[in-house]
Amino acid sequence: MDLSTAQLTGWMGQLLWPLFRVAGLLLTMPIIGSAMVPAQIRLVLALVITLIIVPLLPAMPAVEPLSTESLRITLQQILIGGMGGLLLHIYFAIFAMAGQMVSLQMGLGMAMMYDPVNGVSIPIIAQIYQVMATLMFLAIDGHLVVINILVSSFTAIPVGMVTADTLDLNTLTLQVGWALGAALLIALPAITTMLLVNIAFGVMNRAAPQLNVFSLGFPMSMMAGLIVLAVSISGMPGLFTSITEQALALLSGMIGSAR
Repeated sequence: MDLSTAQLTGWMGQLLWPLFRVAGLLLTMPIIGSAMVPAQIRLVLALVITLIIVPLLPAMPAVEPLSTESLRITLQQILIGGMGGLLLHIYFAIFAMAGQMVSLQMGLGMAMMYDPVNGVSIPIIAQIYQVMATLMFLAIDGHLVVINILVSSFTAIPVGMVTADTLDLNTLTLQVGWALGAALLIALPAITTMLLVNIAFGVMNRAAPQLNVFSLGFPMSMMAGLIVLAVSISGMPGLFTSITEQALALLSGMIGSAR
């Protein structure tokens, strides 16, 4: 069977353009894109996912592989996938920020652990929150929803049809404020309790200056913080699920919905 150059170019485009978008997402998103997962495994996973979803995708444009247009399309696909991965990073940063707020109020700001997701050291409370968020993300099939959104993005943002209007960078920028508000909502019970404890110690210091308030403040703040965490932990799954669903809805609106 004789194959023409046009046929080979079409087949390559049908595989390569989706591969660049899928790889852009997998190499930048948390969990899979973290340093814990070797780059070879991420690339193989991107190739496997691409081979699975290629039959579901619309036809790709026939472009010469070594042309300027080919380079432009390649960069666009990587950018679209990277935008999705960055939004998921913002989602996981919510729980890191909330844990840091709580840890600082409890006096555990120096109790640090290495965070393999972000590659930095964060307080132990933030690490606990991130583990809970990861488990909640997987429990509601968030990884499958992300793949479904990625498949939908090829219809919403067709390959080769990307313009300044189709890439909603403004939505991505505004999510920083949403992330800060969500982190504050998670940490609010502990922050309020620690504020009341500090006010109580301030009143005690004024009423009985002979008491060594500084020696009592640290263990009491830590104990009060742990009690608040133990009491509020029952409501965390619902709150974490709500934030996760909001993040997935934002991801769908940014790259998975037609404009």
